[in-house]
Amino acid sequence: MWAIQMREFGGPEVLEHVEIDRPVAGQGEVLVRVAAAGLNFADTHRRENAYVEKAALPLVPGSEVVGVREDTGERVVALCGSGGYAEYATAPEHLCFPVPEGVEDATALALLLQGLTAWHLYRTQGRVADGESVVVISGAGGVGSLAVQLGKAMGAGRVIATASSEEKRELCLELGADAAIDGSPENLSERLLEANGGAPVDVVFEMAGGEVFDACKGALAPFGRMVAYGISSKQVNTVRTGSLLKRSHSVIGFWLFHMLDRPAWMGDALADLFARAGRGELRVVVGGVWPLARAREAQEALTSRRTRGKLVLAVGG
Repeated sequence: MWAIQMREFGGPEVLEHVEIDRPVAGQGEVLVRVAAAGLNFADTHRRENAYVEKAALPLVPGSEVVGVREDTGERVVALCGSGGYAEYATAPEHLCFPVPEGVEDATALALLLQGLTAWHLYRTQGRVADGESVVVISGAGGVGSLAVQLGKAMGAGRVIATASSEEKRELCLELGADAAIDGSPENLSERLLEANGGAPVDVVFEMAGGEVFDACKGALAPFGRMVAYGISSKQVNTVRTGSLLKRSHSVIGFWLFHMLDRPAWMGDALADLFARAGRGELRVVVGGVWPLARAREAQEALTSRRTRGKLVLAVGG
């Protein structure tokens, strides 16, 4: 089969389009004939071996796929962990979910990973209460564009999005944000306060790290929560306990893959997301589709910040 394989860690040049053996499903796994695979910032971190979970070589990247189960013929979307950039991938059976009729490949992929992340940012980690203000960093991105749309339905009061360009900020407003501001770190605290009518904000969904993280924390209200679910800047932060005590702040991490052993938390939330999409309450912004052989180009576009929404590799029919 054709796949994208890494035999060393490094830049986009390590992504090789090669023929390798088809994987074999183990105990409790299924083999999926892949129609499309999702691209994520985590893939670029894994390419450099800078991800939360260290990788072993050779590696076929890609954590989520949509396609057809070889054993049943059922169309599914699946979390495979790795191996998704290929014509066939294996995934744990309990992490394969049927795709409702009429749901397109890109939508299924986005709702599985980005959608579940956004859902649990509100419900599980951020625990957003009715009327609380919510800041969505990178509101035009894969998770951000869905988090902006979920805000009012999840009980948020004012939803403030950040984005790097006027075009992306317009998209955030179109998706339902009450305000959309420049996401650069300089004076970001002040812009967040201004966007919230001069008041500090209650909850921030943060995926950049570094200076953006610090600026957002500076805009938090007493009892405010910062949920960190990514480090796209690759800049680490140090949080002092004294600063948490003085304002009763919470800093919370979230990694979707900790839910692998809690499939009920995933299945129920995914069903809710599919239902919302079916009713037209939630739409996936597709930022680009590349053929498998051009995975290198796709990752370069992602890291250059030229994209928005969900990025997809088209693999098979």
